Amino acid sequence: MEFAHVSVLLEEAVSALKPERGGIFVDCTAGGGGHSEEIIKRLPAGSRLISLDRDDRAVERCRERLSKYGMISTVIKSNYNDIGSVLDGLGIEKIDGVLWDLGVSSVQLDEPERGFSYMHDAPLDMRMDRSGGKTAADVVNTYPEAHLFRIIRDWGEEKFAARIAAAIVDKRKGGNIETTAELSEIITGAIPAAARYKEKQHPAKRTFQAIRIEVNDELGAIEPSIKAAVRRLRTGGRAAVITFHSLEDRITKNTFRWLEKPCTCPPDFPVCVCGQKPIVKSVTRKPILPSAEEIENNPRARSAKLRVAEKI
Repeated sequence: MEFAHVSVLLEEAVSALKPERGGIFVDCTAGGGGHSEEIIKRLPAGSRLISLDRDDRAVERCRERLSKYGMISTVIKSNYNDIGSVLDGLGIEKIDGVLWDLGVSSVQLDEPERGFSYMHDAPLDMRMDRSGGKTAADVVNTYPEAHLFRIIRDWGEEKFAARIAAAIVDKRKGGNIETTAELSEIITGAIPAAARYKEKQHPAKRTFQAIRIEVNDELGAIEPSIKAAVRRLRTGGRAAVITFHSLEDRITKNTFRWLEKPCTCPPDFPVCVCGQKPIVKSVTRKPILPSAEEIENNPRARSAKLRVAEKI
């Protein structure tokens, strides 16, 4: 399959980083390399870009796309949560900008065999890094009903989570659930018909999203990764985060808020005595959203939000 990827909020995110200033920049979720290439195009001589992704396919394609730029570009297979150790391994102490484009990428959704999509029948996998770790089949076939319920409710924000979890557990009594088509059918059957007819999106969308988040620990890595990267930013360096899910955005917003006001003193103290100083200032009090034109050209941009903070 031909690799296809449309970078969301491309101009807004890259412009927010100000790569024209030069220095060392990190794209923590390189994916198809769209954001990485746009950053490189704006970097002056003597600058450097480090692009990370934990997906082998994305790393391969990103290297191909950026190879024409020579030594200015370094593409590494790594989870963005390991940004500190990656920079240590490269002998880099400080960086000037860092970007995250969270969630699933087009390559993962568009390759049926990866098992991310309810639109194609494939083995239940959903791993971004296929070199190891649990699969979606492991989650669906081994998690207790109460655990499945919490995942579907919390990560998928699915109001019929209890019915879906019960249906999954009941179905697997007759044998493991092996494919995306099987799972999609179970989910669809568990949702009342009246509710399905009112929905504009596929009834399995939220549950598939929840299982994918669980398989890849997508939410657990956001806060530590942002904090680790911000520690490495020079004064004036910027961190930009693109999210596609309300929980991703909430974690990002709260992490930036803590970095702005890390004071640990009780609220009733008249003055701060803990000595914790602000680490960043928010550049975007409200998130930047995609334009109507971008959403029309790329429907996957519909839920995207961009938040930016600057090191002080």
